[in-house]
Amino acid sequence: MKPTLFVLAAGMGSRYGGLKQLDGLGPNGETIMDYSIYDAIQAGFGKVVFVIRRVFEQDFREKIVSKYENRIPVELVFQDLDNLPAGFTVPEGREKPWGTNHAVLMGKDVINEPFAVINADDYYGQESFKILADYLRSIEGTKGQYAMIGYRVANTLSESGSVARGVCQTNEQGFLTTITERTKILREEDGVIRFIEGDEKTELAENTPVSMNMWAFTPDYFKHSEDFFVNFLREHGNELKSEFYIPTMVDHLIHSGKATCRVLDSPSKWFGVTYATDRPQVVAKFAQLVQNGIYPSPLFA
Repeated sequence: MKPTLFVLAAGMGSRYGGLKQLDGLGPNGETIMDYSIYDAIQAGFGKVVFVIRRVFEQDFREKIVSKYENRIPVELVFQDLDNLPAGFTVPEGREKPWGTNHAVLMGKDVINEPFAVINADDYYGQESFKILADYLRSIEGTKGQYAMIGYRVANTLSESGSVARGVCQTNEQGFLTTITERTKILREEDGVIRFIEGDEKTELAENTPVSMNMWAFTPDYFKHSEDFFVNFLREHGNELKSEFYIPTMVDHLIHSGKATCRVLDSPSKWFGVTYATDRPQVVAKFAQLVQNGIYPSPLFA
């Protein structure tokens, strides 16, 4: 059975100034998602599931899903604010959904095979998809043997300034032990990468693994998430901005002994669009990848 690619596309891209998932950045108007789907097909994924907001379903079907007809099966699921376990309701005044792991839960009725999770607005690189697909094929029929792509921090820096990254700690066997969010990482004038906290600066090695939200799970992950989401809502369900994140779920499973998460090293260079000022750089990078023969143009001829 081929693995499934689960794409988190429910964000509205408020900082970017529009629905960045639908922004054409390639030479022929390709979106970042288009390149991810192309890479996934080449790596051997057999289905794509998008989680989106219902409000832009029509645009999404017309501009995105139509591109993949006859190339790979596609399904849509929806992250609704009120999709909650029995006994829980949305607190008055809450507007945003419940975070990335809530989005993952929306796939539980349509995914029955090992699956990868990625962001819609990140470019992950062909090598990462190959590594992840190979791993997913190797864990078919197992439970609790999850993984994430560990990007080398030097391959994820921005030319525009500091970045926030989940810095990973692993044991000797290469399994994830902790992820620590560092909100200000950059390469300083002396060429050294550091993260800054208050007045303190701490050096990071070039190949320090960081999480860019590229995960490998088996379907048992959904039941674990359903159970833990109930506990999350009991503690944080009345808050207007609390979010149920994937790293929160994975950390719980690791420390409760219910699962392991292997960190898979990738040489790929990550890039993406966070702010509108990032757009020209991303356009130039896709043009260079096409010029180097990495991708055809148009992507889906």
